[in-house]
Amino acid sequence: MSPFDLSKLNPPQREAVAHGSGPLLILAGAGTGKTRVITARICHLIHTGIEPTAILAVTFTNKAANEMRERLAVILPKEAANKVLISTFHSFCVRLLRADIHRLGYKNNFTICDESDQVGLLKKIARQLLKKDQAADIWQIKAKISEAKTHGLAPPEYDDEPVGAVYARYQRELRGLNALDFEDLLNLGVRLLERHEEVRTRLQRRFQHLLVDEFQDTNSRQVELLRLLCRAPFNICVVGDDDQSIYGWRGAEISNILEFERHFPDPKVIRLEQNYRSTGAVLHTANSLIRHNPRRRAKQLWSDKGDGDAVLLVTCRDEKEEAQFVADRILAGRRKGAKWEDFAILFRINLQAQPFEEEFRRQRIPYRIVGTKSFYDKREVRDLLAWLRCVQNPQDDISLLRALSAPARGIGEGTVEKAIAQSASVRRSVFETFENADFRAQLPPRSGNAVAEFANFVGTWSARLAGAPPPHYSMVKDLIAEIGFEEYLQRSSASKEEGDARCESIALLLDQMRERGLGLTDFLDEISLDNERFSDKKEDMGFGASLITLHAAKGLEFPDVYLVGLEEGLLPHTKSREENRLDEERRLFYVGMTRAMNRLTISYCLSRTKYGKPAPRNPSTFLEQLDRKNLQSTSARSVLCEPLPEGDIRDRFRELKEKLVAAQKTPY
Repeated sequence: MSPFDLSKLNPPQREAVAHGSGPLLILAGAGTGKTRVITARICHLIHTGIEPTAILAVTFTNKAANEMRERLAVILPKEAANKVLISTFHSFCVRLLRADIHRLGYKNNFTICDESDQVGLLKKIARQLLKKDQAADIWQIKAKISEAKTHGLAPPEYDDEPVGAVYARYQRELRGLNALDFEDLLNLGVRLLERHEEVRTRLQRRFQHLLVDEFQDTNSRQVELLRLLCRAPFNICVVGDDDQSIYGWRGAEISNILEFERHFPDPKVIRLEQNYRSTGAVLHTANSLIRHNPRRRAKQLWSDKGDGDAVLLVTCRDEKEEAQFVADRILAGRRKGAKWEDFAILFRINLQAQPFEEEFRRQRIPYRIVGTKSFYDKREVRDLLAWLRCVQNPQDDISLLRALSAPARGIGEGTVEKAIAQSASVRRSVFETFENADFRAQLPPRSGNAVAEFANFVGTWSARLAGAPPPHYSMVKDLIAEIGFEEYLQRSSASKEEGDARCESIALLLDQMRERGLGLTDFLDEISLDNERFSDKKEDMGFGASLITLHAAKGLEFPDVYLVGLEEGLLPHTKSREENRLDEERRLFYVGMTRAMNRLTISYCLSRTKYGKPAPRNPSTFLEQLDRKNLQSTSARSVLCEPLPEGDIRDRFRELKEKLVAAQKTPY
């Protein structure tokens, strides 16, 4: 498309691109081509005589900014494209502050603290300020300070409350170090523009046109920054969709887009409603859901792709049947020529990925994890596997050294370094070095006793497991209790919710062992072989099917989407219901639905395992709000029991033969 050829845009897109002066609010529904419109508008402004250096485009991520730069570079001369300032909010503030922060009493060579710097400083301050009886959950304190800064709240000068006291000292220490954290960048950028008219005027004169992407995700400080950068006639164009506002939990304020007129009076409002991604059936069902949100700007997505396949609503007995159903449908799609990358499984919380990972590994379906870690890469799972490998084989130095710190056994880094050096010099394992009385005699009494206690514990459990016939599920459960592993997970988590989720991961790993009925050695070997086989398959077949959290799915699209776990307590999530955030949960469901291009399947379970036991589940109340016109209901059992067509049977036999050949080639 020529940068100035507006004929290839639909009428609302054309109107948005060609808008003259004054504030412009573009309500861009899912899949309506918002990035294309922003890019075309920048080109049109330049074509009508606006200098490229007078245009500022603001995005939320570096990825989005880079994508916009790449698109501009294709349709504009390179020199002009490079002069447009495309930036995230925070990187724009860094540029601003590098030039003028001295006006606020800082040096221009300030340091930007990363998360580890922040946590280290907060830990030091908490040790100095808080009494032993005051709980010092550093991550919670950090979160509360971040929330206060997001809302522009300064630290109190005098405060007996732990968080207030730590916040005040933290800010003083940052100032003394000439350092800023992430939230300071925005706050000080706003302060600089508020207090120094010459800086504000200079920027207002330079930037004649502002464009803002994903406006529904802005917080109050970001809107204030935009307001200070803009002057009459307020040539600001914002693009967003209140129906996709899903980040309220991290400070985004949907009121910014719902009440845009309060910030920039008398705007032109243009709705982009033609969807280029999804079928009519998907859009009709999604529209029927989102209209139940009371506070929204009305819009009705539509498509000229036709209705397509009906949205499938599937009832599953439990999460294992849900995973089997999805795996079966993916394999059926593959037999019809679909690519692995065509399929996406979307879920509300990370733990929901586990049964799909296990089933996909069993069925040799390659997959990738987006927005969360693989179940087998989670720290708590890797820590427990290290413990199990350690007691199964105490000579495994890597596993033993990891187990030492999960939880800490009173053996410091200096002692560990001495043990590693000693073991290398005499060619013994670290465990054998720990058992050696001469080595322990070199250590301070407390360290020597801790080493002896740990070696005795590992040796005793190793002997018990070696002497017991499989399966070893009950013994492993006892080992976890004796280690105090779950208490350690709760103690080292930022919140009770996080601790509970980490403990649930351990329960799921134990469930795998119980269901497979294996001894410890066979269980660990099976997990290792699964990882190795999956890695090989992934290399051969590309990225694979996607397992994605709903929050991470925003902005993505897939031909086949499976939206799983539509149950009360999951979607809507229990915490969101308690905090009266049902509207945001409904928007999250809507975002998930509108990722589907051709086919959308929604599923829920009647029972779900929790802490090793089945617990009944209720379908999400959101399901009652879906229009049934393009919705087809079925059960996973009926689909899984359907006889395969003759052609599919031949394909299935070929798949099984290929798997058998591959398994025979795998070294054991």
